[in-house]
Amino acid sequence: MFSYIKGSLVEKTKDYAVVDVSGMGFKIYTSANSLSDPALAKGGSVTFYTYMYIKEGIMDLYGFSTKEELRLFELLITVSGVGAKGAVAVLSVASVSKLCMCIATDDAATIKKASGIGPKTAQRICLELKDKIKNEDIVPDDIDAFVSADISDGSARADAISALTVLGYTSQEAQRAVALVKESFDDAESYIKHALKNLM
Repeated sequence: MFSYIKGSLVEKTKDYAVVDVSGMGFKIYTSANSLSDPALAKGGSVTFYTYMYIKEGIMDLYGFSTKEELRLFELLITVSGVGAKGAVAVLSVASVSKLCMCIATDDAATIKKASGIGPKTAQRICLELKDKIKNEDIVPDDIDAFVSADISDGSARADAISALTVLGYTSQEAQRAVALVKESFDDAESYIKHALKNLM
């Protein structure tokens, strides 16, 4: 129904924001990540990319500060047992790029940190969305190379560090997280999976 809503932010809570558009207030449910966006200042002009969620008599408006977060929300609600509130809970756990990496590396442990998301549902999210996110613009172009690469020249740790910096972590954060992985692996994917646990 709405592609996006742009207006003045008049209220912000831990679950939603209210945006005034020409005297009409839109209550928009959103994630902790969107709500923590520095651009969302009370009284300032804001834009939410929106999705009208209609199910069993419920009609709620969900919106996010980026198109990438909205797209991941749309993918998450296609997973059985997730729903709109569950999708928002998942999006509140980490950034979109980090969540994509968690899904790509089957890191269900991080996803199940979301309120209302159990181990089985977290595993289902990874299983059902792993291939889908690879075809979406929400994932960095070179994520596949890092996730699927079979490193044989002994540089698996270095490739894992590079992958983490692509996802937005600083070089120091990535190096520390990978260094904390005590096990030895032959592939970057394993290091990434274990290092992400140290970053959450």
